[in-house]
Order: sequence, then C-alpha cells, then structure tokens
Amino acid sequence: MATRSDHPVESYGRRVLTGELVACKWIKLFCQRHFTDLDTGTARGLVFDVAAGERVLKFFTLLKHSKGEWSRQAFKLEPWQQFYLFVLFGWLQADGRRRFRVAYTSVARKNGKSTLAAGIGLYLFLGDQEPGAEIYAAATKKDQAKIVWDEAVRMVKLSKGFAKHVRTYKDNMSCQSTFSKFEPVGSDADTLDGLNVSGAIIDELHAHKTRDVWDVIGTAIGSRRQPLIYAITTAGFNRESVCFEQQTYAEKVLEGVIADDAFFGFMASLDMGDAWDDPTTWIKANPNLGVSVSRESLEQACLKAKQDAMSLNAFLRLRLNQWTQNETRWCSFEVWDQNVGEVDEKALEGRTCYGGLDLASTTDTAAFVLAFPPMEPGGPIILLPRFWIPKENMRVRVLRDRVPYDAWVRDGWMFATEGNVVDYDAIRRQIVSDYSRFAIRQVRFDRWGATQLSTQLAGEDGLEMVTMGQGFASMSSPMKEFMRQLLDKGIAHGGHPVLRWQASNVMARMDPAGNVKMDKAASRERIDGMVSAVMALDGIIREPASVYDEGGIKIL
Repeated sequence: MATRSDHPVESYGRRVLTGELVACKWIKLFCQRHFTDLDTGTARGLVFDVAAGERVLKFFTLLKHSKGEWSRQAFKLEPWQQFYLFVLFGWLQADGRRRFRVAYTSVARKNGKSTLAAGIGLYLFLGDQEPGAEIYAAATKKDQAKIVWDEAVRMVKLSKGFAKHVRTYKDNMSCQSTFSKFEPVGSDADTLDGLNVSGAIIDELHAHKTRDVWDVIGTAIGSRRQPLIYAITTAGFNRESVCFEQQTYAEKVLEGVIADDAFFGFMASLDMGDAWDDPTTWIKANPNLGVSVSRESLEQACLKAKQDAMSLNAFLRLRLNQWTQNETRWCSFEVWDQNVGEVDEKALEGRTCYGGLDLASTTDTAAFVLAFPPMEPGGPIILLPRFWIPKENMRVRVLRDRVPYDAWVRDGWMFATEGNVVDYDAIRRQIVSDYSRFAIRQVRFDRWGATQLSTQLAGEDGLEMVTMGQGFASMSSPMKEFMRQLLDKGIAHGGHPVLRWQASNVMARMDPAGNVKMDKAASRERIDGMVSAVMALDGIIREPASVYDEGGIKIL
C-alpha cells in the first residue's frame, strides 16, 4: 500500500495544474486536492493505493461500448476519465476501506456520464469484492434509472467473461457466486425501504424535485463496510434542490472551506467571467470535446442560443454546465429589431385581424394589440398596438421608473386617460373604433380584471370575446410560434417603442416538458403589450387554416 504516487495516469492532473490543459477552477482544485493529499493525507488516516486505482482501470478494459460509433469496441478511457477513476477508487482509509462515500459529478451533456456510471455500477457489482452487494441505479422515474442500468446490462452481455457469471432478468442482474444484485429504481422512495445498499448510481440529480431518494439511500448504507453513493448530473436551475445543495457542498469541500475526506466532487463548467460564446472555453465544461462531444454540434447550439433567448438557458445549462434561473429573458433587442417592417394603419383598414387585451392593473398601463395575418405567402404578421396609462400618476412613474411615458404620450405611441386609474371607457371607445375600421374576428383577453369591459364589448358592441389563460397550457404554443416568426423575420411591428421596451422586459419560464409562458412575477417592468400580442397571435393560429394558410403559420 502506497502513500505516494507518481503514476502515468496522474499526468492529466499535473498538466491541468501547469495550464497545459484548459480546465475550470473546480477541476484545478480537484487535481490539486489529490496531490496535496498525497503529502498531507497520512496524518488524517488516508492512504493512496496505486494497486486499487489500477484495479478499476483494468476492470474498464474488460467492458465494451454498446451504442454509436464505438459499439462493441473496448471501453477506452480518456485521460481525464483515467485520472478521475484512479483518484475515486485509489484512495483508501488506513484500515483498507475505500475513502470516498459520496461522489458528486457534474459535467455537460454528451460527455459520457451515463456510460461511465454504468461501468462504475458494474465495478461495484462485480469487482468491488463486496459480498452480497446491492447496487441500485436510481432516478426520478424508473425509465430514467434504466438508462444507466440498461447500458450496464448491454456491457455485461458483450463480455463473455461477465455474461457467464451474471443472470439478467427484466429489472434485475444477479451474480450467484457473490449473492449480489444490480437493479433500477424510480423516485418512489418507499421501494428502497429496508434495503441494504452498498452502491447507488443516482442519475440526473438536478431533476429530483424532492430529496426523498437521496435521503432514503443515505440511510440505507449504514451497515455497509465501504458504500458509495455516486451522483451524476448536468447543471439545473432549482437552487432549493438537493442537487444544488450537493453542488454548493462540493464547491466548499474543493475550496477547503469544509473538511470532508469522504466527499468526492468533480465539476466541469465554465468559470465566472468566461464568455459562453467563446469556443476556447467550451472544453472546460466538456472534457470529452472532440471525442463524444462534437465541436460542430456545440457551434450550432451556440448559434441558436444567440438567436433565441429561450435556447440560451438550455445551452448554458446542458452544454456548458452552468446553473441558471428557471426564467430567462425571452427576446433580445437584436432579434426584435430585425422585425421592424412597415405598419401603415390606413392600409390595414378592412383587413382580417385578431385582438389581444390585457388590462393588468387599473393604476398601471393597459394594452390592446391587433395581429393581422399575412396577405401573401412569406408576408409578415403585422402588429398594431394600443397602450393606455393614467395621466395623474404618469409623471411620478416617469421619475420613479425612469421610463419615458410622457414622451410616448406626446408622440402618439400611448394614450393618457384622465384620473389616477386607467379609464376603461376610453379603452372601450378605441376598441369599438378599431372594430369599425378593421375586420376583427376575435379578441382574446385575460379574464382577470376585464369582466365588465369584455361583457360590454361582447354584448353591446358585438365583438367576439374569448377568455385565455396565462399558464403553460394556453401560452406555450403561441409564444413558441411568436418566437419562430421573430427568428424568421416574420413579424412587422413598425418599431413601436413601447412594444419594443416591453418585449425586452419579458421573462419566460419553462416547465420540465419544455412548455413556456411569460413570468409576470419575474418580469419587473410592464409586459402587457407582449401578453396582448401573443394572445392576438393565438387567435390567428387557432382559427381555420383557410383564413391564412398561404401565410405559412403553423403551431409548434
């Protein structure tokens, strides 16, 4: 058993520390921790066993890939993976038990996390010399857990040496000679009660909405001699989650703020201050760049992120392993400004259109937007907005919010109504006037605060009024279509300054299924015009195709 090491595998760590290899702060600290512990670990009862580190590397040479271009080829560990495994399994306690009990690994998508985890699961199952080993692949859903487990099954089947010792069933692998098993489990924490876990592979920890699985597994390893909880993930956005808790803990351990010799942290991500669109930084989050991660695919994803603000968070989180907020700015000025187009109000008279009405608060601004479908293939959707603000508090708001409402009213981009609340009668008169000039098919409205006005418009004035919710179910399709049109330069808004300002205020929220909606709470400034515009577009895409199918509108 060794206390010092000068192994060829360690050259990766040394090259990181000399700057020869580009790596982020956390990987540098990970490497430095290993070499520092070689000097200081003995005093804390730690020993580095080269043979133990080499044993896991040799085990991986017996495995084969099962998918993609490397299918049926021997598992070739990249230098960073060799060093990673060497450190994880080479460090022991003075009594010979494994040092690390919890391993947290966070790297960007496509860097082989699941494949490496499958191999580690098999090592704990077959190569760890643990009698009666119980290994579990755990995730929020059993199908997710089976991603790692299925890969492990395929690896076993491709290895004659393993296949003759392992029996495989629907959701179980067992080794009769050691009375060990390897199974996938979902987020139903009760299924783990009473188990004697020796190893757990927890997949996509950021997707765990509760800490149930983490806690149950943590209490199920107590009687094991050298258990290992091995968590893999990409970055998430929920900073109240068990994943962010482990991320923060790992950072503090690597920085030396917390002393925990049993915790293993490996995080590959951009550093603070790195430009996300600088290709020279991408390898920090993608140690497998050029191997399993295509530079071309990253370039394409980066280009999309520059064009579509909703894609930026996904690029940062999944491809650069950066923690983000759940909400994101929906539209950049660059994308908005390429859709100025021409809006000739007089030329629009008599044309079919759809309206969106958002009254928000009586003391705030209100908006009504008309959306005109294209007249010919390839033509733009034209937006015609109307905005109102109470005159009495307008000056205070100009000074407080530093927004030029008074200039917009002076220049005709906004209407100021008498008093300290928005005059709904003035809004009604404008909508009725527009109804007499344009062929308004429908007006969609947020029923909050608009009940009386919508009843008047529908009853006395003859407009078709349609209520529309503001949740994911109602807003996702028109928001996605609106963004598609913006990216295709398919919107003409005439450079309306109020609508432009509000477009820049919109913060969007995405649910786990990829649906989006406007986040009014996160959007600190007014967005009623954009809410109205999206509702108006919803009228276009939900009406019979004969009205506009030459224009190329489609629901995403």
